[in-house]
Amino acid sequence: MTQPNYGKTERLTVAQAVIRFIAAQYTLSDGVKRRFIPAAMGIFGHGNVAGLGQALDQYNDILPFVQGRNEQALVHAAVGFAKASNRTQTFAITASIGPGAMNMVTPAALATVNHLPVLLLPGDSYTTRRQGPVLQQLEHPLGPDISVNDAFRPIARYFDRITRPEQLLYSLPNAFRVLANPSETGAVVIALPQDLQSHAFDFPAAFFEERVWKIRRTIPDIEDIAAVAKLIKSAKKPLIISGGGVIYSTATKELEAFANATGIPVSETFGGKGSIQNPGKWHLMGLGLEGSPETNKLVAEADLILSIGTRLTDFATGSQSMFQNPDVKFASINITEHDAIKQGATAILGDAKLSLVELAKAVAGYQIPAEWSAKIDNGVAIWSKQLAQAIDPDAIFDKSTLPDSPVTNAILTQGQLIGLMNEAHQSGDTIIAAAGGAPGDIQKAWDATNGKFAHLEFGFSCMGYEIPAGMGVRWATPDTSKRVTVFIGDGTFVMAPTELVTACQEGLPMTVVISENHGYQVIRRLQMWRSGHHFGNEFRYRQDGPTVAQAAEKGGTAPRLEGDYLKIDLIKMAEGMGAKAIYATTADEVREAFKATRNDAGPVVIVVPTIQHANLPASNVWWDVAPAEVSTQPWVAEVKKEYDAGLSTQRWHA
Repeated sequence: MTQPNYGKTERLTVAQAVIRFIAAQYTLSDGVKRRFIPAAMGIFGHGNVAGLGQALDQYNDILPFVQGRNEQALVHAAVGFAKASNRTQTFAITASIGPGAMNMVTPAALATVNHLPVLLLPGDSYTTRRQGPVLQQLEHPLGPDISVNDAFRPIARYFDRITRPEQLLYSLPNAFRVLANPSETGAVVIALPQDLQSHAFDFPAAFFEERVWKIRRTIPDIEDIAAVAKLIKSAKKPLIISGGGVIYSTATKELEAFANATGIPVSETFGGKGSIQNPGKWHLMGLGLEGSPETNKLVAEADLILSIGTRLTDFATGSQSMFQNPDVKFASINITEHDAIKQGATAILGDAKLSLVELAKAVAGYQIPAEWSAKIDNGVAIWSKQLAQAIDPDAIFDKSTLPDSPVTNAILTQGQLIGLMNEAHQSGDTIIAAAGGAPGDIQKAWDATNGKFAHLEFGFSCMGYEIPAGMGVRWATPDTSKRVTVFIGDGTFVMAPTELVTACQEGLPMTVVISENHGYQVIRRLQMWRSGHHFGNEFRYRQDGPTVAQAAEKGGTAPRLEGDYLKIDLIKMAEGMGAKAIYATTADEVREAFKATRNDAGPVVIVVPTIQHANLPASNVWWDVAPAEVSTQPWVAEVKKEYDAGLSTQRWHA
């Protein structure tokens, strides 16, 4: 078949062409030009080593390579880098065919859920099929063209399986178009069959010339601005919900100016934590299931909710139970129409920074009523005092108030540990959390103002994101005087600690703080709330008796997992992977650990035992997690009764 006339060409393999193209892509955002993908990451196997592996080796001078321990973690690191870069940069990740590729499915979903760009290059099945079934290839009875990579289709924002070299000329530009569009971005997957990676083709030389992708700000419509301004001017009790879009848009100053001018209180979602850096008396901190109870009282009373750059998930809305004013109206600012129209909102489809500037002009002279301002002042004062008491590291916590908490050497609560981190961290520092009790407590108690930042991944709430994301944030923050801290529980650390090896290999200065509370304690808390009894969430040995296998063989029952706590040495685990590790029990020991390691050149792990079942003040928000409708356990009926009462608070907003 005759090849089209491409003019000047370069003969390259498919894999070499992919790497050359990636290395020539740039973004332009607010006048700043950056390498779109400054590095590639991956683990090699037979499905990518001879193709992409060779290409990355050949072009390592223009696209550096980072070796990882788990493909899932590498994608998490890329997503963390993209988030910390405000979606102007990301990494490319390659994996071998089969399980290596499948390890990337979970973080691909995380990227898409959170609207964060990441480029995935999984190996794929042979195009020729002459080999017959090959190692790690799925044989699907409904179609020989189906591979495990088809699992990416429902979660990718762009997916293509390349079966001819020429297809790259169409697919790669489209892939980068999606990566660079804030309203469309997420996981982009280019599946590369194992044999095709090594096939050569005469590619147009112009295909590899430098290309700049402008990350555009969506300009709001003036009629939309006027409609929302009208709602604000008629509101007696307006309230703003600030989401991650405020941060991505770098609209912090504009939001602060808007709040200062109008007095409208600002609450923050998990993604929006830190969107207010210079707070006024209108700053309410977090809302929702892990927010301030005083903020949630104001949300319930508000007659206008203006949400900015948020998806309004059930943690922020209390499963639609929080907005209790019968006359409440909703407005929104968002670049994604799907999110903008939630709650039946009057929507401004536009960039947060540009929209807030125009909205401020449209409501010039508006001030919230004095009565609403007084309620805000009162709520902020109550919560400030309550929170300060809960996180005071030097207070003596009375363990006798927790009759179900077993005796350990812990003398600090997790809240007090966060109080110590607040003390130790400085302007420019970032804390990272994603799953378990850590992000909820950070949402309540971490001071993300005056240059201190919170990087909370709670769209997917994925355990195992945190340490890799810490690496990504570190790469995005080259100034090592600014400390990057990962905050996790022992459950998350035991699940996925291995990228500590990569952090040591790369010499990344970062701190991992482990709250050692012996289990998945936040789920135990939920279990007690919605089941009335704990089961299978603490890290305990099985009680004496037959093993599970022995009991099954004899038709009996094995003892429960309710013996002593597991003897897990987190210090040895961390040291075994190459990190410096410190065990700190008292407040002063924790203070000294932070002080002594702040300028360490590599990863540091600080393990702090914390008191089980000692929680920060409750948000007093209902959440729709349904208990069993029937049960032989007598305590379930009471739990179900309480749940049913909460159902009556749910509302539909049109």
